[in-house]
Amino acid sequence: MLRCLITDGSAAKNRAEWTSHLAAWIAEGVELVQIREPELTPRQLAEIARAVLRLSNPHGTKILINDRADVAIACGAHGVHLKDASVAPELFARPGFLVSVALHDPAQADHAKGADFIILAPVFAPLSKKKARPALGPEAITTLSRATSIPILALGGITPANTRLCIEAGAAGIAGISCFSGLPGGCAPSSPLP
Repeated sequence: MLRCLITDGSAAKNRAEWTSHLAAWIAEGVELVQIREPELTPRQLAEIARAVLRLSNPHGTKILINDRADVAIACGAHGVHLKDASVAPELFARPGFLVSVALHDPAQADHAKGADFIILAPVFAPLSKKKARPALGPEAITTLSRATSIPILALGGITPANTRLCIEAGAAGIAGISCFSGLPGGCAPSSPLP
């Protein structure tokens, strides 16, 4: 099962604590880290991404930058995560560069063409957002998995208790902010990135 830790936007407030938290999850072997820090300027985002890429990474965690392919490429990150209204994933297709794309409707599977992963959200009511779209439910994972061969990561309200429902519905893994807010070990077992 793949796990994608999405950062919580707190890097600008306490960079040392933020970095220490990521370092612990990377050392534990979380497969993907999506750096999502909307308050940072592109220059600050590049600086923090380079710092994360310098961390000890014994399990080969892949580092993606949220919706800033320019920063991802400039920093040598492993890839980019594209918002649902962003450019087409296939525009960034290149060897060794991962692209994940956000989807909020399983009927829009064609919008993920060229992506390496789909992050489907919200599967359950999000724990980290007060205003959110209505929960899709695990059945949306099943619907989407029938429409595409691209691996799906479930996002939104993910907990250790409902992770199994996501996997049984056809998800290749989970993504989250709240699920990874504590120390490593709380979300679910790991497996190598395909």
